[in-house]
Amino acid sequence: MKGERKKPLDSSFIPGPCDDVESLFLMGEVFMQVLVVDVGGNHVKMLVTGQETPREFASGPSMTAEEMVSGVLKTAKDWKYEAVSIGYPGPVLRGKPVAEPHNLGPGWVGFNFEAAFGCPVKLINDAAMQALGSYEGGKMLFLGLGTGLGSAMIVDGIVEPMELGHLPYRKRTYEDYVGIRGWERVGEKKWRHYVADVVARLIAALEPDDVVLGGGNVHKLKEMPPGCRAGTNANAFLGGFRLWEEAGKWSASAPPNSPRQRKDKQAAEGART
Repeated sequence: MKGERKKPLDSSFIPGPCDDVESLFLMGEVFMQVLVVDVGGNHVKMLVTGQETPREFASGPSMTAEEMVSGVLKTAKDWKYEAVSIGYPGPVLRGKPVAEPHNLGPGWVGFNFEAAFGCPVKLINDAAMQALGSYEGGKMLFLGLGTGLGSAMIVDGIVEPMELGHLPYRKRTYEDYVGIRGWERVGEKKWRHYVADVVARLIAALEPDDVVLGGGNVHKLKEMPPGCRAGTNANAFLGGFRLWEEAGKWSASAPPNSPRQRKDKQAAEGART
């Protein structure tokens, strides 16, 4: 029955696409079939519990919430699920969009996603969802290099979506320089310079333990800026599955050789001299 909690499958079953994450979709002794939907400016991607290959369809600047749901239902029509996670490219408050997305069409604020999908839905900022899938512990800053600049922080397992991309930078905003418009306007070499500068500024201001650069354009970088590691778009699906797990299960100490750990080590060495 849809929405009913189920016991896990037999112990030989490996849930989802990430076989290095033990019991990824287990909520204590509860197993759920979850459909994760990652809404982007160019594509809508989706993956369901137990499948390894995501599916997608084109989005674009005129796509409405209703069109997104229709596209998902059509693309995932043979998949069975009892809950949905949605990564939304805009600000979210209490699980609901509070502003229309910059790179999509209208009709998202006030839309009833649970009624449209016919099952429970958890909606979260898309950068926060990918951040959740990238999280290894401590205080992590996630920056998504995509159509715009997604951003989120996780502190001791608590997710805090952010809208850093719209803050002023030079003559425009951060995402005008490090988003896809910046890449198209200034070229790849200057774009990489701006990415390194923006990342350094945000690290200095926020002092994270760990910094993850994700999004569809992270592959355009020749090398990671100092103190950063590359995320993958697959982490968005992992984050969507984690939304239905127990809160705080991923809280741990900061990853080794993180910016904060290096800073603390330097301070300790300086104190001894």
